[in-house]
Amino acid sequence: MLKKSALRRIMVSTLALIIVSALYFFPDSTESSPFVQNVEYVNVDESPIYLLNPDEYVIRTNIATKSKEDLDLVREMIDALTIDSNKSEYISKHFSGVIPKGTKVLDLSLEDGLLKVDFSKDIFDVAKDMEEKMIEAIVYTLTEIPSVDKIMIFVEGSKLEMLPQSKILLPNTLDRSYGINKIYDITSLKDLTKTTIYYIGEFEDMVYYVPVTKIENDQGDNKIEIIIDELKSSPIYETNLMSYLASSVELESYEELENQITLSFNNAIFDDFNEQNILEEVKYSISLSIQDTLNVKEVIFKVDNKVIETFKTKEN
Repeated sequence: MLKKSALRRIMVSTLALIIVSALYFFPDSTESSPFVQNVEYVNVDESPIYLLNPDEYVIRTNIATKSKEDLDLVREMIDALTIDSNKSEYISKHFSGVIPKGTKVLDLSLEDGLLKVDFSKDIFDVAKDMEEKMIEAIVYTLTEIPSVDKIMIFVEGSKLEMLPQSKILLPNTLDRSYGINKIYDITSLKDLTKTTIYYIGEFEDMVYYVPVTKIENDQGDNKIEIIIDELKSSPIYETNLMSYLASSVELESYEELENQITLSFNNAIFDDFNEQNILEEVKYSISLSIQDTLNVKEVIFKVDNKVIETFKTKEN
């Protein structure tokens, strides 16, 4: 009996020792501990960026960004556009930057939608046939930032008025009307019109967008109809420019308001008629094309007088 009582006391003491040890070595999680480090979480967004693909088209894709302030985001996007920069590891190997390695931003200012960027002279190290593509990539990337409407480019404090190798003259301020991946179909330099159409490129499981600006003499055709007809006629120009818009899709009517266009289609625009879904690539191709060509911020898709999708482009 004594043996049993002693054994019981030993077991109770041992259990108490275990509990005390556990409380000592594993304190309550609500208390601070020198062994626990604070972890800082960074919110990451995605921002559109225009890079070069292997066919030397300037293309639209997305990249992860962390900057919240406008000028910080401008610096981050320029860094991503620069060859072998700190952001290069975040870019698919299928694409490349267009700003020469080592190019630095010397000064930045943003006022009333006008962004002024002063680059180091390293920016002139770009190849002759890449000069204009570099300007297009800079302009299209930075004007994706909601507060940026126009850009002025400086080099070592002097305004860049002409590309030094190709001798292409630049306008006083640059915006998306400058065009991108330009294709000319003209007979004279009078009455020129520009229509930018976003086609689709693919790499493995990734889909990206290839904007092409058609420059031609004004034929009096409606630009909205031109965009839809061009996207229905894939492939265009080259076999690697695609569109997912079916040839059976019909634009029945449209309505233009300030910063908004409503498009009414037949039901052939549905990817799934039962679900009444519009394929994401179709929605983006049409909306991005209209945004660049007609400078609107909202595109509404309707079928049988019912709103199916609302695509908001660049938002303030």
